[in-house]
Amino acid sequence: MEILDEKVQLWIDSARFAKPKPAVYVLYDRKLNVLYIGHSQNLQEQFTKDLDSSFEGDECKQKCHSYQKLFIENPEQKQNELLEQYKSEHGSFPPCNES
Repeated sequence: MEILDEKVQLWIDSARFAKPKPAVYVLYDRKLNVLYIGHSQNLQEQFTKDLDSSFEGDECKQKCHSYQKLFIENPEQKQNELLEQYKSEHGSFPPCNES
């Protein structure tokens, strides 16, 4: 289930090339099930940290296979909207947002 209208990209192949801009992002597993909906004021910095650590200590996010991103001025507000939309459709938040 893709949440954003943006193209789904493979995590390892392209995450390191994210731009240093504010963004909301969605992490997916291999079957395109939503794992996590997040935001960052600097997506390049966030993704570089995540790639370098391989989501150390976060077994849920370690299942990440692909992602979508949307560069936006107020990513935290968009994240909250996406989380509420997801919860209303599925009855709960994505698994990695619940922990």
